[in-house]
Amino acid sequence: MKLLLCSDLHADMAAAESIRERAADCDLLIGAGDFGNQRRQLDRCLSALFPVPCPVVLVPGNNESYNELATACRRWPNVQVLHGTGTEVQGVPIFGLGGGVPETPFGDWSFDLSEAEAAALLLECPEQAILISHSPPWELVDQPSQGGHLGSRAVRRCIELRQPRLVVCGHIHASAGQTAYWKTTPVINAGRAGLEWTL
Repeated sequence: MKLLLCSDLHADMAAAESIRERAADCDLLIGAGDFGNQRRQLDRCLSALFPVPCPVVLVPGNNESYNELATACRRWPNVQVLHGTGTEVQGVPIFGLGGGVPETPFGDWSFDLSEAEAAALLLECPEQAILISHSPPWELVDQPSQGGHLGSRAVRRCIELRQPRLVVCGHIHASAGQTAYWKTTPVINAGRAGLEWTL
């Protein structure tokens, strides 16, 4: 199965249009959140993606809530929006978690979760699924430009327990386009440029 992975489009229309064009040759488009900016421009960004012909699975970022993303996608027939929920595409289980984990310093507009909230939502993630998480796991593709780690310990623990076949994330822009591994599990910070992956 040929996948196209992206995250953190932030209403960049050129990036969204490029993703739409490239998705025409893919079996599944995965978007790991942050399609708008601070709860705005969500519809504008998604309108560029609506014509994508393949199945699409999205999670919200911290720049849009689950309800906002689900509402914006309600007339998009081939999309599924996940947050603490799962689906299946071509027999492959997929589980999603949106939001900033742990909480960001950005204030009330940011859709954030505590580590405990994230851990509770990840309990139903099946083994060997594709895990889509807006926030990266702790110490994997989670380094900001100033150094250190900003990933989620709950997401990291889920990976250790469930051993997903692939993890797709975003959120930390300085790590966009990078791939790391936990044992044999690839963890990809997709970024707005997008990245193709064959499963």
